[in-house]
Amino acid sequence: MALAAPSTTLPRLLESHMRRLVLAVLALVLVVPLVGSSPATADDVAPSAKRASQQQIALATPGDFTGYGFDQCLAPTQAAMDTWWKKSPFSAVGIYISGDSRACRSQPNLSSTWVATQVARGWRLLPIALGPQASCQPRFPRYKDDFTISPKPAGGYAAAAAQGAVEAAKNAADATAYGIGAGSTIWYDLEGFNLADTHCRESALVFTSAWVTRIKELGYVAGFYSSASSGIKMLDDARVQRPGQFALPDRIWIARWDGLADTSTTYIPEDGWRPGGRMKQYRGGHNETWGGVTINIDSNFIDLGAGSVPQPEGRCAGTRLGFWKYPALSPGSAKATRVKVLQCLLTEQGTYSGPLNGSYDAATIAAARAWQAARKLTPSDTFGKRHWVALLSAGARTTIKRGSVDESVHRLQRALNAAGAGRFKATGVFDAKTEAALRVYQARLKITVSGVATPQTWNKLQRGR
Repeated sequence: MALAAPSTTLPRLLESHMRRLVLAVLALVLVVPLVGSSPATADDVAPSAKRASQQQIALATPGDFTGYGFDQCLAPTQAAMDTWWKKSPFSAVGIYISGDSRACRSQPNLSSTWVATQVARGWRLLPIALGPQASCQPRFPRYKDDFTISPKPAGGYAAAAAQGAVEAAKNAADATAYGIGAGSTIWYDLEGFNLADTHCRESALVFTSAWVTRIKELGYVAGFYSSASSGIKMLDDARVQRPGQFALPDRIWIARWDGLADTSTTYIPEDGWRPGGRMKQYRGGHNETWGGVTINIDSNFIDLGAGSVPQPEGRCAGTRLGFWKYPALSPGSAKATRVKVLQCLLTEQGTYSGPLNGSYDAATIAAARAWQAARKLTPSDTFGKRHWVALLSAGARTTIKRGSVDESVHRLQRALNAAGAGRFKATGVFDAKTEAALRVYQARLKITVSGVATPQTWNKLQRGR
């Protein structure tokens, strides 16, 4: 049978216990996987408060990021995650870590080791909790030991508020046990419900407010997922019509399956939770296959925090490296600005040791010819398109995709401009223009059009294709 709403005494006891438990780990930020960690155990599948203090804590996630993510009820296997990192456009993954109302209570792949491994690889994690649901949601309670949000209005929906505080403490403890540290966003999943049902709506709002307050007290960022037309609209109406009366989440996750990879919806205005406080689930359950691995997913577009922030490149101080075009250089025709780029890059390649003076002189030509020969390209006094593409892309063949910001993004952007696949500023952020240009390039070479710079893509670029 379903559990009754908890008494006011029980929440106080649970909150006191959880406060002592979780505050002990709030100062920690970095996860380092335990040496010799064993495979997932039953405790890993259902983390308990007793194990929380034994876990090491992960970097706060998802951090500042703009790009694509997916969510799936069961955490994928490590092999699937590895393949999708290399082949798919996704850099973030939603995982159900807590809540008695979730369909995937059993998580055979999910453990603190799994979490630490994904963070180390570069995945942005979106930990989801699906606990008590709105009282008028017809699909809940889902289990005999499950319960919904109390719609009783007594005390200003005091019972719902108590439930929200207890659920937040439970969700924080489960996150901690999985190695998801303070500063991370925990997303509460409130499935769609009848917004016109007053007691159902108001109790859900009070529950959410109490959950937000408690989860933030425990050091986490409060995220909230719901359908655009119900839970999200409920919060935005409270923000606009009753400002200051409820604790609102720091970030919202809008479920609106309109196929548009953005963070907008007609159900709420554009000003709320901006900048950096929105993501959108723009496509519902469907199969996608990357690298031969198929997963049934929902697709999301994410724009959180400061977004993807470029990293300083620190190459050839004072020399501009990025241009829209890289025309051929020849003894009789060579732009000094582009010659400086050539001299800088050839210095890095070890074939040039002269000044970066912009002169396409004998020493520069000799260095260029030496580099061409080393790359098994026919040596020539003319440094043409193929040479530019190969030289600009030279370096590690790192997998990068929408939202990436490491140094290889600069190399990719310049190489795509040199290849004629795009005309854009090399910002160091893998943005929409970079993705579009990469797709053009991949289609031209008849390789997998994914918008992801894979080792195969780098191989083509570094051969000057």
